[in-house]
Amino acid sequence: MKRKKINYQLVLLLSFLLLAGCNDTDFLTEKPKTFYTVDNAFSTSEQVDQVVIGCYAHIRSMFAMGEENNTFFVFSGNGTDMYDVATIRRGQRFNDYGIITPSSGEFNNNYSHWYQLIAKANLALYAAELPHIVWGSEEDKAYTTAQARFFRAFCYRNLGELYGGVPIVTEITTTPRYDFERTTRIQTYQFAIDEMEAILNDLPETTPVAGRLVKGAAQHNLCQLYLAKGIALEEEGQSAEAKTAYGKAIGYGNDVIDGSVYSLMTERFGTRKDENPDFYFATSEAQQTPNRLYSAAGYPIEGNVYWDLFQEGNQDYQSGNKEAIWVAQIDYEAFKAEDGMSRLIYSRVYGPVFRDPLSTHLNGTLEDVGGRGIVQMMPTMYTRDAIYEGKWENDMRNSEAVFRRTFLGNVESSEYFGKPVPWNVIYKEGQSQDAIDAAVTQCFPVSCKITTDKYTGLADGQNRSNLYRDEYLIRLPETILLRAEAKMRNGDNTGAASDINLLRSRAKCEYMVQASDVNVNLILDERARELVYEEKRWNTLLRMGGTVAVDRIKEYAYWDDPRATLTKNFNLWPIPQIVIDTNKDIVMAQNPGWN
Repeated sequence: MKRKKINYQLVLLLSFLLLAGCNDTDFLTEKPKTFYTVDNAFSTSEQVDQVVIGCYAHIRSMFAMGEENNTFFVFSGNGTDMYDVATIRRGQRFNDYGIITPSSGEFNNNYSHWYQLIAKANLALYAAELPHIVWGSEEDKAYTTAQARFFRAFCYRNLGELYGGVPIVTEITTTPRYDFERTTRIQTYQFAIDEMEAILNDLPETTPVAGRLVKGAAQHNLCQLYLAKGIALEEEGQSAEAKTAYGKAIGYGNDVIDGSVYSLMTERFGTRKDENPDFYFATSEAQQTPNRLYSAAGYPIEGNVYWDLFQEGNQDYQSGNKEAIWVAQIDYEAFKAEDGMSRLIYSRVYGPVFRDPLSTHLNGTLEDVGGRGIVQMMPTMYTRDAIYEGKWENDMRNSEAVFRRTFLGNVESSEYFGKPVPWNVIYKEGQSQDAIDAAVTQCFPVSCKITTDKYTGLADGQNRSNLYRDEYLIRLPETILLRAEAKMRNGDNTGAASDINLLRSRAKCEYMVQASDVNVNLILDERARELVYEEKRWNTLLRMGGTVAVDRIKEYAYWDDPRATLTKNFNLWPIPQIVIDTNKDIVMAQNPGWN
């Protein structure tokens, strides 16, 4: 087809004539037919719901580590008692308090994420009330606004746990402000409580759409909020008020655990209920032959219900998982089409690197060594071993299917080819301290939560870095552990032990806890066993107040950095220094220990 050419001479001539006919500069003044404002940008209720969907996407990015950077590593627990860094990641360590300050980017980036989400929620709430928006029903509008209020309250719960009292912002801001005032930690919790309680009747008990908010999510958060409020009240000497708060926490826990549609999964279920996990000991796909299966070599791994919980397709309540309360949605087809955040980068971020220090015996990036891990974060010795020592060893959550400790040599020249490589060999016992550190911090047991024996997408060129299963945001066991903690703090250790044993019974543990066992450390240990790679450990440690966070970091960190540099006590992250500096019209106080 003959292409038309632009006549540049004609364009220049017309331009000259137009300019010659103008005797002033009025023609340069913009006179647009319309401006988009908050008031006219929305024309339908569906557009308001799109803002709410943006809130879901924001949460998924934060909680399912949509981005691979240190802010998300820290939010996921780096620098706590549960996670540290490998030798090859020492540059991004987060427990060296000689370099951690209120100006550290992780604090500001995290803080900003919460307020960005608050801004989205406030926008949805404003738009929902515009007079020209037509709703299908009052129930539709109520559910949309309830979701937005949930997200806002959820932000303030997290901000209260991490930073304490923060400015409460409930309206969209169209001009710069430099006069934000901090509330107290208790006031921040109370705002979130009021919001969550106000929306309970507008949230459905179940929904046909996986991932959408339900009443149980708000009740779970209320259990956690009242627990956190009670701890804060106790720290202020208000023991009677604290006891009332603990009672409310227990009540909301009861609503979820005993009075709703949720229950622990105790029998095998889902997409692989009749299967066992199986691995090839191989360094290339060509070597993945039947005779190189772990089962063929005499090391079969038996599946169980806890393993089922983390297999692709098994996470949603709508799919039959009755302990799933709120689940972030991940979909491989959406990832391929347009949604680059629809993945879990867990095998890459959390996965070990046997191939570096142990290439003589264990090499490659296939399923048998946990996939293509680059160990951005590693479990401390507390997380991988200490919580399973002695009477705690026999536990489904410590089984080979769930927390694999047997690795068959996959290098044909190795004396351990097709046989378990002993941990004293893996950890290079008897060699130099540098060799030991490199091995111990890069090689460790692998959780079924961060890897799989059947990666999705290999035929499309995926490289075992990502998982494509949905991710739990709230699972019933955490509600049970929150109620147990509230009972303990309310003086009912027998009730707390009974709650903990609900989980230990499901995990077929040999040892059931007694009332005399129950204390803060036991609660934290059981959370580590049940919620490894799920809970946000900084939130847990900091909301517990006192010196819990400091004491446990100094005790369980792999590296000696905090033992040498953590000379202050804190139970809050600092308010980011840039936030204090830019709030020039009102002085914003820094948190204790961070001045």
